[in-house]
Amino acid sequence: MVKPIWIKNIHQLATLASKEEGPRSKSAMSELGLIEDGSLWIEDGIIQAVGSTKEIEAQYATRLQEAEIVDATGHLVTPGLIDPHTHVAYGGSREREFEMRLEGVPYMDIMNAGGGIHATTRMTRESTEEELINQTTKRLDSFLQHGVTTVEGKSGYGMNLETELKQLRVMKLLQDVHPIDLVPTFMGAHAVPPDYKGKEEEFIDHLINDMLPVVADEKLAEFNDVFCEKDVFTPEQSERILEAGKKYGLIPKIHADEIVPYGGAELASKVGAISAEHLLKASDEGIKAMAESGTIACLLPATALYLREEAANGRKMIDEGVAVAISTDCNPGSSPTTSMPLVMNLACISMRMTPAEALTAATYNAACAVNRQDRIGSLEVGKQADVVLWNVKSYQELQYLFGVNHTKAVWKKGVKVVG
Repeated sequence: MVKPIWIKNIHQLATLASKEEGPRSKSAMSELGLIEDGSLWIEDGIIQAVGSTKEIEAQYATRLQEAEIVDATGHLVTPGLIDPHTHVAYGGSREREFEMRLEGVPYMDIMNAGGGIHATTRMTRESTEEELINQTTKRLDSFLQHGVTTVEGKSGYGMNLETELKQLRVMKLLQDVHPIDLVPTFMGAHAVPPDYKGKEEEFIDHLINDMLPVVADEKLAEFNDVFCEKDVFTPEQSERILEAGKKYGLIPKIHADEIVPYGGAELASKVGAISAEHLLKASDEGIKAMAESGTIACLLPATALYLREEAANGRKMIDEGVAVAISTDCNPGSSPTTSMPLVMNLACISMRMTPAEALTAATYNAACAVNRQDRIGSLEVGKQADVVLWNVKSYQELQYLFGVNHTKAVWKKGVKVVG
């Protein structure tokens, strides 16, 4: 029989519980459901009780001796962090491009010359399934060490049916064997392959008619994403791809307005996308449209830092009523990191979000961005026991001490996987 887990004497328990339903915006992003001297009671991987230590002691007075006791005196406890935007399953590495960008070569120039996404596509196509599993497992292990318990993962480094399916099948396999929950997204529309240059519509036909049906039939993805950007896919082409995915039950996501203002935020709202990603150059009209439609802004401050670009205007988006989530954008070209704590720090520093907003963006709103808010993202009775014990005493200290991994212990579905 598995013992119950009693985490007690928590200096600050950030439950993220709220009466608000759905993605949180404006002042709701600052409501963390804090409990001082808090406690959690966990059984069978599910949270059974949340409250003060005195309340849990009274509630389970006759059963306290059954529990595995964790004394969290002087520590912060939060829900497991959620990364709602990654490209975690890929082959190879692109460290030479890092040097090229430091020498002044623009990202899109590298890509158009056969580097960037195209370089990783070649390396991913050449990688065996076993090699992809090994590389992706190392990244997932690192995520876990940084307090991340759920990761969205996109395909998109295949851009042909064989490799797109290989990426998605690797993620499906790892979902079954790795402690982290993997949420799969099909992103065949990451770029137009070089062999389809000048034949973009032909590639889109191939994606819609040949790739999407197989992905849907094998139930390999929940979301459909597209890189809507100048010299990649136009808003019209992106809409066509996303609407096609909806016919197969795939929920739209969209890489939007990263390099230039391109109407991506507006399109996200039009097609009912659950989230729009990047948004460094989103227009005022696009931000307003997202606020009205409820599309979540998934912001990636580490990517902006790595590309030496100005970060998305998270402050404006929150103030305008957009629900904001944040992510590492873990990928080989523009954000090769697995540190969500660093991303929270950067959200405060480069996007002027408050520490409370950053924590909400990395937990509850991130859960909404992957359609998992009914089971993760907050510490509430009946939810999955994805819990992080931090080596700091408060959420303010977590955001204040930047660039340091403060993870002390992690429980995934009630099982200790770190610490």
